[in-house]
Amino acid sequence: MKTSVFLGSAAAVTLMAGAGMADTLADVKARGELNCGVNTGLVGFAAPDANGNWTGFDVDICKAVAAAVLGDPAKVKYVPTTGQTRFTALSSGEVDVLARNSTWTFSRDTDLKLDFIGVNYYDGQGFMVRKDLGVTSAKELDGATVCIQTGTTTELNLADYFTANNMAYQPVNIDSNAEGEQQYMAGACDAYTTDASGLAATRAAFADPENHIILPEIISKEPLGPAVRHGDNNWGDIVRWTLYALIAAEEYGVTSKNIEELTKSSQNPEVQRLLGVTDDLGAMIGLDKDWAKRAISASGNYGEIFAANIGEQTPIGLARGLNAQWTQGGLMYAMPFR
Repeated sequence: MKTSVFLGSAAAVTLMAGAGMADTLADVKARGELNCGVNTGLVGFAAPDANGNWTGFDVDICKAVAAAVLGDPAKVKYVPTTGQTRFTALSSGEVDVLARNSTWTFSRDTDLKLDFIGVNYYDGQGFMVRKDLGVTSAKELDGATVCIQTGTTTELNLADYFTANNMAYQPVNIDSNAEGEQQYMAGACDAYTTDASGLAATRAAFADPENHIILPEIISKEPLGPAVRHGDNNWGDIVRWTLYALIAAEEYGVTSKNIEELTKSSQNPEVQRLLGVTDDLGAMIGLDKDWAKRAISASGNYGEIFAANIGEQTPIGLARGLNAQWTQGGLMYAMPFR
């Protein structure tokens, strides 16, 4: 889900005046812990287990950054944020990085003074309904009640879609995915709308997922990615190139299992630079030469992270689609390590 690009923008800009010039790398090193803003609980992306251990696709981004900067993927404090609080938590300095399936938009980048460091999941907004509703297309939802998080771009997309198709709907306002799931399961709404990946994650947690269908229409484009505060370019570079290291590692066949072997034997100049064998790229961003190697070792490369948390062999069952490597017809690629 995605917080409105307008909600709280003035407050966020005010907070930036004090937080924007901070040296986040120095703060994180002094603290000995990365504060990472995550979802309050979305299975596959970021959710705690019964023992409070966080796992998920976005969580593994946090671990990779902690490994790169602090040498230990476990040195992360996970800060749950709602759709209403996530950007304020980042702008105020409560979190060092936001890894919470958030859409990169013009207003968030400029008005809220955030820097999105890349895209880690290409998504789009969809709809989920109960199978017994008898609906097979979003265009059959005229007059439906729809559960939706308030103050979100999802809300704006929904209004635009129904207006464009000359349909009416009744919104059922919710504050979090957990509340949305509860209201939807209680029958308070005919349909639940959010990012299609979020719908798949929500459905996977149901006791009867086979009785719920995600309709075929995708009504928006939602490039999701981690964000940092505007004004600390070096920290932005660290988080950006950590993500790119994970993506590049998959492209070049570097995995959590063969990384030590390739460090010793690879003759690929890009791999040698990526793994710190040559060039010492880490010195350019205030890290040591093994920063990317540690990031990849934390949870694996991008493909390993995708497969383990949300891939086709998980209950969520997402295909790579647009999130496949560019060499396989997808949109995922890393900038060159040179």
